[in-house]
Amino acid sequence: MPLDDITEEQAALREWLLKTADEDGHAVVQVPGDEHGPPYAFTVGAWRRFGAPEAVVLGLPVDMNQTFLDAYVRRAAAGERFFPGLPYLDFFDGTAVVVERVHPDFYPLLGSALLLYPSGQFPVLQLIVATPEGHFPWSAGAPEGFAEWQRVLTESGAPESWRPGIDGP
Repeated sequence: MPLDDITEEQAALREWLLKTADEDGHAVVQVPGDEHGPPYAFTVGAWRRFGAPEAVVLGLPVDMNQTFLDAYVRRAAAGERFFPGLPYLDFFDGTAVVVERVHPDFYPLLGSALLLYPSGQFPVLQLIVATPEGHFPWSAGAPEGFAEWQRVLTESGAPESWRPGIDGP
């Protein structure tokens, strides 16, 4: 998205993203769910400020998105790096979270991030949250519809950076 082709509304959004990222380290963009998919949220500015991949979450309750993504950026800003396939148990009182690299085909979901990164050259991690019982979307015991509600944003739609049950959860 060439910046000289953006609308006034997009320019105002870009300014807000820049200001918020400069002041808070990142901005969180919330996208409400609709008949086409679940709600989701993503960070903008973590890559610019801290060299940490931007992050996206899908299908969480909307009131949890900001807190969850703020925790990710706070940890990344402090130097923690997140590795695909490793479980992280300290985001939600013992509920497992894993990360996966987001395939560029899904970057259009993060449209406002392209206002900061018009070349589209920035990394994004998906933070995937297990059910309280420990089931991930690809687990045999996952609730019906969970894989659609929290789909995995890889080219294959399944974890690609690890093998579930072999070298990852």
